[in-house]
Amino acid sequence: MHFAIIGGTGLSQLEGLESVRHQVVSTPFGEPSGPLSIGRMSGCDVVFLPRHGYNHRIAPHEINYRANIWALREMGITRILAVSSVGGITPAMQPGTLCVPNQIIDYTWGRPSTFFEGDLESVTHIDFSYPFAQSLRAAFLRSAAALSIPLIDGGTYGATQGPRLETAAEILKFERDGCDVVGMTGMPEAVLARESDIAYASLNVVANRAAGKNGGGEVDFSKMNHTIAHAMNNVRAIFTQILQTRDCAICADH
Repeated sequence: MHFAIIGGTGLSQLEGLESVRHQVVSTPFGEPSGPLSIGRMSGCDVVFLPRHGYNHRIAPHEINYRANIWALREMGITRILAVSSVGGITPAMQPGTLCVPNQIIDYTWGRPSTFFEGDLESVTHIDFSYPFAQSLRAAFLRSAAALSIPLIDGGTYGATQGPRLETAAEILKFERDGCDVVGMTGMPEAVLARESDIAYASLNVVANRAAGKNGGGEVDFSKMNHTIAHAMNNVRAIFTQILQTRDCAICADH
């Protein structure tokens, strides 16, 4: 087993996953978000895990990211494709847009964010210059292009604490910092995957314009949920394309 999908808001179930069995994995860091769903999709072995739980009950700041990544590593996972819903900051990031970010700025606090702490033999550092695996980013882009689904290549993801949405002033700060989108789950998920030698990339769904970027109005949550639900059709199509074509970056073992 080498390939996993981590689902976010709007993707708590993976349609098309067949011959499914569920496996509970205990970790030194507690329980993951739920049992791992192990099955086959388009002829490929896939492990699926919804980071918010199967009933979407785990808030972003309460997700046990270390347990999730540890459990996937214990299953032999070497590649993770993640899905996240985000707010759009820059003009190109309109509701319904899909993007594959290439950078992260971490604004979270208080989240356990490393495996390398405690009673260590020595301090361990990792290179996190480029947080997303280019080979997996390219797989997303190839599949979207084959389906004629618009997908923005690149962008900086600002990871915030949640669960509240941001203030308009915070979004202005993030924009000055160079963020294109804002979300609540990109960190420490990405860095823990890097510490575990797991290639990782994220497909972002722009659910709404970020605070202050929507003409001055408040966030319409019903509209946001509708946008996510509609965009997830394209997300599922991209995953199916990746698997059906046995994209070498993802299904190298098939």
